Amino acid sequence: MSPVIESAEHKALRAAVAALGKRYGRDYITKVIAEGAHPDALWSEAAKLGYLGVNLPEEYGGGGGGIAELSLVLEELGAAGCPLLMMVVSPAICGTVIARFGTDAQKQEWLPALADGTRTMAFGITEPDAGSNSHRITTTARRDGEEWLLSGRKVFISGVDIADATLIVGRTEDARTGRLKPCLFIVPRDAEGFGRRQIDMELQGAEKQFELTLDDVRLPADALVGDEDAGLLQLFAGLNPERVMTAAFALGMARYALSRAVEYARERTVWKEPIGSHQAIAHPLAQAHIDIELARLMMQKAAFLYDSGDDIGAGEAANMAKYAAGEACVRAVDQAVHTLGGNGLTREFGLASLITASRVSRIAPVSREMILNYVSHQTLGLPKSY
Repeated sequence: MSPVIESAEHKALRAAVAALGKRYGRDYITKVIAEGAHPDALWSEAAKLGYLGVNLPEEYGGGGGGIAELSLVLEELGAAGCPLLMMVVSPAICGTVIARFGTDAQKQEWLPALADGTRTMAFGITEPDAGSNSHRITTTARRDGEEWLLSGRKVFISGVDIADATLIVGRTEDARTGRLKPCLFIVPRDAEGFGRRQIDMELQGAEKQFELTLDDVRLPADALVGDEDAGLLQLFAGLNPERVMTAAFALGMARYALSRAVEYARERTVWKEPIGSHQAIAHPLAQAHIDIELARLMMQKAAFLYDSGDDIGAGEAANMAKYAAGEACVRAVDQAVHTLGGNGLTREFGLASLITASRVSRIAPVSREMILNYVSHQTLGLPKSY
């Protein structure tokens, strides 16, 4: 299959997910947020239809597909106005890491449950003092006999309150060099010493954000995922899908906003013709559409490279896709709100809240500036500035 032209199966999957999304839509998510609830009904139905685990191995109840299929599911739900943020974290990051590096026991315990949506897993990498610099992570794991003791802090971790466990990025000391290297641990939600505090966000979302404290959390030997020495390889196996899925999230939001603006511009008449007939309205919307299509091509390329096993190529493409989709999303939402004028700021039309939400795609999981750093020194060979 070409990485650019979608197969008939992908088109059919898009249509099926779009139909599911249409049955729920923006009103459903708005109601869930207002009630302080979680989108359990949509999550369960998407799981039942096999959409949540579409990227996970068939022998563990998944669809046997890849990030190409999973990103497509998230994009279409987003385009319908009801994206599921935990898809980025649970099946994409955690599911991928466990499928690629977990022990047989870890795969048996987690993958079928992640695939059918009965369990979810959060992902903890960001720290208050480390920001985008994963080399400054201070959460450390030390051996205590056969067990591990994990201590540190994490911040802006999504969905910890509903997740059965959190995949925590810590660091262990390399016995040979004394240097700290990244390692991944499965920490159950109710583990002793594992505390959480909800962060009060202006951002409205069904999934809450948390600061975590790990105070000598005692974990069994089998809490470690993968090889203690694989470090960065395992970490980036989860981070590349995260970037692709963030691009899908942004593209879905952009498409939703653009479709509302186009609908409005076709019908709203102030003088003789609908406002969409005026180039000052039409051209920026056409530009937004072009930006979305271009970003999607890069996202498809990134997913194709990742699913083909090209981790290095996927790293570059996933960063570019996330950058392009974030920019396209912010511009599309801005233009959509502007097209509706005052109506763009009303609750009735539901676009104003996306102004804040669209900014997330520029900031998380990695800022656009860090992506430009990556491209400038990894792709262009320019010297590092840090």
